[in-house]
Amino acid sequence: MTTTQALLDSLIQHKAAINLASTEQKNQALAAMAEQLLDQTEPILAANALDMAQAQGKISPVMQDRLLLTAERIQAMADGIRALIALPDPVGLILEEVERPNGLLIHKRSTPFGLIGMIYESRPNVTSDAAALAIKSGNAVILRGGKEAFHSAQAIVKALKSGLHDAGLPEKVIELVQDTSRESAVELMTAKGKVDLLVPRGGAGLIQAVVQQATVPVIETGTGICHIYVDKDADLEKAVQILINAKTSRPSVCNAAEVLLVHQEIAKTYLSRLEQELDGKVELRADQASQALLSQSTPAGEQDFDTEFLDYILAVKVVSDVEEAVAHISQHSTGHSEAIVTENQAVAHDFCLHVDAAAVYVNASTRFTDGGEFGLGCELGISTQKMHARGPMGLREMTTYKYIITGNGQVR
Repeated sequence: MTTTQALLDSLIQHKAAINLASTEQKNQALAAMAEQLLDQTEPILAANALDMAQAQGKISPVMQDRLLLTAERIQAMADGIRALIALPDPVGLILEEVERPNGLLIHKRSTPFGLIGMIYESRPNVTSDAAALAIKSGNAVILRGGKEAFHSAQAIVKALKSGLHDAGLPEKVIELVQDTSRESAVELMTAKGKVDLLVPRGGAGLIQAVVQQATVPVIETGTGICHIYVDKDADLEKAVQILINAKTSRPSVCNAAEVLLVHQEIAKTYLSRLEQELDGKVELRADQASQALLSQSTPAGEQDFDTEFLDYILAVKVVSDVEEAVAHISQHSTGHSEAIVTENQAVAHDFCLHVDAAAVYVNASTRFTDGGEFGLGCELGISTQKMHARGPMGLREMTTYKYIITGNGQVR
């Protein structure tokens, strides 16, 4: 038996303790987990320093930023856990109630999945977010992080387990896979009958590998080829600031803008102002029409409108109208987050009606596609599929349901 299989068997043995825990027990555990994160800030930062040292020369600076932990980021992780305490318990809700003519009373009631698996890459905060969401939603969780963040994840899980212990819940309802090889990921993907739900979170390669190989139920969290369309009726100052925020505030995340579409009537004025504000900080890969309007750009290649850059790179295209913008998005979007900047309500309505994405924005940055920003506390990931969950996955999305039927001797 491998160590991963042993962890799964242990989780199955102990998961009832969290599956059946009361709201009070779960909230006490979350409070203690947040407290332990803060109390163990120094060892967590020391572990992260090991990961950062090993990452030098191996991953890009923007990806190193995803990996980096600071005292402020650990505080934010703790705050995200505490935010879940104030949210309603998603377990045990009566979602529907029907009384049949024969007297049967049918309740559709929310329940935990049971055991959730997470396969993710280099963002240490995913470790605490996933564990905290699992606890609040009554699920045991097995975490399989990437090798780049292994020391960080191990230190975080140690702190979270200490919090569970302080709250009187079994530490063994949260586990971190110690093997970061491909084999351990495949073990989780194929643990049918043990893992009730598997969520991959990372780059396109990881997500597709899980979707294609898994025999357990999977929620596909998506890569983000996010577009911003600046309409001819846009407030140009809004449009400049929205684009700068969506592209440069944190380019290494999935809700960062990767493609700019500009209406031809305002393209010259807008691109000139945008280029001045960017001041060379972003490489602009432009189609022929936009290249003629920019002082510094490179020609867009075949794949540039289908690439999640996760870097200071932006693909730029001039379009004739909202219909062409929507057509371009339909062809190239990953269904994550799309935005329009316009003061024309009819055009905004048309854009929202025809763009098929988990989140569609009017006059706002795509960077808001986030569990915390949506008031969900934190998130398990951003689902780009349409079954069960779509968009930021919070507490409700980590539950399923069952029907409870009460009768008085009825037979069929």
